[in-house]
Amino acid sequence: MTENSTLHARLYAEMVHRIRTGVWRPGERVPSEVSLVAEFGTSRGPVRQALAALRAEGMIAGGRGAPPRVQHTAPAQSFETFMSLTEWARELGLTPGQRVIEASRRPASEEIARELRIAPDSPVVEVIRVRLLDDKPAMLERSLFPYDVGRFLLAADLSESLYQILRTAGIVPMRARHVIDAVAAHPLEVEQLRIPPGAPLLRVRRLAYDELGSVIETADDRYLPTMATFAIENRAQHRTPLARRTPDEAADLF
Repeated sequence: MTENSTLHARLYAEMVHRIRTGVWRPGERVPSEVSLVAEFGTSRGPVRQALAALRAEGMIAGGRGAPPRVQHTAPAQSFETFMSLTEWARELGLTPGQRVIEASRRPASEEIARELRIAPDSPVVEVIRVRLLDDKPAMLERSLFPYDVGRFLLAADLSESLYQILRTAGIVPMRARHVIDAVAAHPLEVEQLRIPPGAPLLRVRRLAYDELGSVIETADDRYLPTMATFAIENRAQHRTPLARRTPDEAADLF
């Protein structure tokens, strides 16, 4: 990862933090590029990249001559929060937790190599965890990373958010593709989620990309339907992000 892309990721993370904490309030103008360049001591390039990412997230609006402003109505769930169950849980006032089943280096199978765009048998890092909400099992998480990305996880405290660990190393997901379907519980889910064989689960398969378009993760997350559900709101003029909700929240939508 280049020094410029790492700086861009840090600027993006700081700007998101300012929006989430109310330093930049809804409806207010975002500081000008000139002032941000002066504040962060950088060039216009990384600042413009970070602002473009915020605009793509729907967190700021404006352009084509109009000064960017923080959105009055933030998306139901930002890309950053959707990618992190830890941050999502904390926003809901729930206590996130995890139990690590495995964290290891192994050669990539042909299927995994194809998804990660690496050569078969190249080293990958696999992390398997049970994710908890208020100490209750909610999801079985399987994530695989190319070794140059996943190596930062092998010596890390995996009780923390994996994405937060990667952000610290300058690796930030900027785009992801999710495929959601229903599957029956296999033996590992039966054992770790304490459910009957064949019980229905919501499966979310994910490919995550960095700002350069490189695949940094392939994941297979299997949720208990009693612990989480998903909602999509479509608008004619704007795309809105997928939102992950608790079953009680989803019931309130109808």
